[in-house]
Formats: sequence, structure tokens, C-alpha cells
Amino acid sequence: MKQITSVQNPFIKSLALLQEKAKARKQTGTFLIEGQREISLAIKGGYEIETILFLPDLVTESQINKLVTQSVQLIEINKEVYQKLAYRDTTEGILAVAKTKSLKLSDLKLSDNPLILVAESLEKPGNVGAVLRTADAANLDAVLIADPKSDLYNPNIVRSSVGCLFTNQIATGTTEEIIAFLKEKKINFYSATLQNSTSYHTQNFTTPTALVVGTEATGLTQKWREAATQNIIIPMQGEIDSMNVSVAAAILIFEAKRQRGF
Repeated sequence: MKQITSVQNPFIKSLALLQEKAKARKQTGTFLIEGQREISLAIKGGYEIETILFLPDLVTESQINKLVTQSVQLIEINKEVYQKLAYRDTTEGILAVAKTKSLKLSDLKLSDNPLILVAESLEKPGNVGAVLRTADAANLDAVLIADPKSDLYNPNIVRSSVGCLFTNQIATGTTEEIIAFLKEKKINFYSATLQNSTSYHTQNFTTPTALVVGTEATGLTQKWREAATQNIIIPMQGEIDSMNVSVAAAILIFEAKRQRGF
């Protein structure tokens, strides 16, 4: 079995770039996954694993063989190399190099009566991860990221989604492309916005539905407000007029789930 004990090793340097640079992830079509649960969810979600790097003091080869049934390269590393590559503070002792997936709208497989979340231009990777956790909890058909500001394979998204990056169907596109996609599929979409809105709980979400949320700072762009089946609002009774995007998404999503009988 191959062993690497130097952080100056060219392969280790290339993996460090995957953690640091979206450009490196795009050029190679690969990214790093940290932790047994996340790797397991990635495999379950159809991601191809190329290499496993592990600390033999913490993870055994037999554990890896149970985790990864496909043929992969195994590399023993030491603590120094692991710390060079790991993104989290906790030490699970296992990392995987995985291939990225296509995120095209045309690749989505939707049910006859889909429930979809659209998130426009979310800037903070942590918010993207939180939204993906919410989407997984509700078992949505898909999450569509309009005009993405972050590379979806950003290590902070992988971490903050606790593996839900791999459990959701995800596609990206411009706002115009996603609006056209929803219209083509005859999916009603409801834009969460302050302007010209009606209370979210008065709407019927039992037919093919997309719920659209934007950033806390600027909200949704005018294109979403003008094209929506209906603009909706979550009534607020305090001093502020917005909440965290993942919280707002959860409120809307679970109202739709309630209407659909969970």
C-alpha cells in the first residue's frame, strides 16, 4: 500500500489546492470529502470515489473496505499530512478524493408532482449548506441554485451541509434558465419577497411547486418577483423584516409538506 508522509509531496500539494481553490476543483473535476458519514452519503448519492487517504491509527483497512465497495486507491498518511488537508478541527482520520457531478437542469429526474426549492445568489457557503440540510429533511425533489455565488464543492458547503450536498438532487443555472425550466415543466413558483406579496399559508402548494428564496441583504431580483405564480411573504411580528434564508426556506417547505400530508 502506498504511504505518504510529507506535506511537500506533489500529490498532497495538489489535494491542498482542491480545498483552497474553486479553479482547481473545476480543472480536475475532483474535490475532497472528509469523514466517514459524508463519504458514505456521497457513495450512496452516486459519487465516484478515486482515492482514500487515512490515518492507520484511527481507521483500519477493513473499515474502509466496508465503507467503500468500489475499487479505489488507498494511501496511508500521517497526522501532519492529514492536518494539511483536513478542513474540520475534529480528526476522523479519513479523506476521499471524489469526482464532481454534472449540475445541469437537464439531468434532473423529477416526480409527477414535484416540490422544489430555488435559492438565488446565496453568498455564504454556510447558508447553502444549511439550505441543503433543510431540503434533505423534507426530502425535496430538487434544489436549484440560481446564479450561484459559491462553488458547490467548496469545503465549507460540504462541511455545513453535513453530507446533504450528496443526498439532494441539485442543479445550477442562471435565473433566466431556471425560470424557463420551471415554466416548461409547468411548475408553479412562489417567490418569497416583501413586494406585492400575500401570506404564504394562503397558497396551494399541493400541485407541482417551486419555492423561491433569495439573500437576506437584497432579497430576490425583480425577474423572480415579476415572473412568479404568486409572491409570498412570511408575516413578521417583531422589529425586523427578514430572517436567515435557511429558516425562511424551512418555514415555506414544511407548510408545503403539511399541505401534502407529509
